[in-house]
Amino acid sequence: MLHGHMLPGGLLHQALALLLLAWAGGPVQKDLLELKSGQKIEAPVLKEEADALFLDLGFDVLRVPTASISKRTHRGDAKPPASATETDCFLTARLPVRTVKELAATYGEGVVLVTTPAGLGSGFIINTRGYCITNYHVIERETRVAVTMFHRGSSGEFIRRRIDDVKIIALNPFLDLALLEIPKQSDIRFQPVYLAAEDDQKEGDEVFAIGNPLGLERTVSRGIVSTRNRSFQGLVYIQTTTQINPGNSGGPLFNTRGEVVGVTNMKSNFGEGLGFAIPVSYLKHFLANRDSFAFDKNNPNTGYRYLDAPRRRNPDPPPKGL
Repeated sequence: MLHGHMLPGGLLHQALALLLLAWAGGPVQKDLLELKSGQKIEAPVLKEEADALFLDLGFDVLRVPTASISKRTHRGDAKPPASATETDCFLTARLPVRTVKELAATYGEGVVLVTTPAGLGSGFIINTRGYCITNYHVIERETRVAVTMFHRGSSGEFIRRRIDDVKIIALNPFLDLALLEIPKQSDIRFQPVYLAAEDDQKEGDEVFAIGNPLGLERTVSRGIVSTRNRSFQGLVYIQTTTQINPGNSGGPLFNTRGEVVGVTNMKSNFGEGLGFAIPVSYLKHFLANRDSFAFDKNNPNTGYRYLDAPRRRNPDPPPKGL
């Protein structure tokens, strides 16, 4: 007997195991399921399988076949998760594992299209004040920057909203990172994404990117981490099989929890499946020290350049023998 409701023996054991699993993992977020038959169910998801979801009704455990679900909404997505930690300008969290389809739907609003008179790229919002990350090379030598947000409407579709007069906050040409600030909008909230709390991805881990390759908006591509520490010109990058193309630059590379583990910024022109991303540890360092890289509107090329080392003086010729 479970909360006064009789269940068959096998299902009883399964229900008890699921309830113990939910108790061990802390509070479970409620989801809203709209069934093809028209009914709606709002309850925490205790377990997710390929063909079914198990819901905690409080007095019983309900198995819902995924084939019967027409729409699933994560009720708590607009609020920071309990594990979220906020710094002065970005959020970190340890999120639950979900499918790429669910994560793309949840955090797609946090990815934007960045445009300048010279071209376009991608970016992602990191807090509710409208701070946005992109690559330095996306806005290099530019002062007029705009972003296009993709706001989810009441019926679930994305609505494009172009926002001009985006402010450049900081630039680091050596890490290829830029921090922007999107002007606050009265009718659209900023949906931030969360940076990974730990830089712990491993070779073989699944990752995916959301961006605007060749201007194709909101494109999702999936791959794995090929190596987490590929060295180029003194910096370390995440190498991934995730497809990266022009226009992806500045977009987020997510893990299977929906946490940003890198900023996509380049690919190899001599092969396929050779994409690269700036590790989140570099991004956090840039944000923590952003005052050092503050943008000067009177100098679009803000940033230090190292002078060449002086040439070595030729040694004196050896004395001639007697």
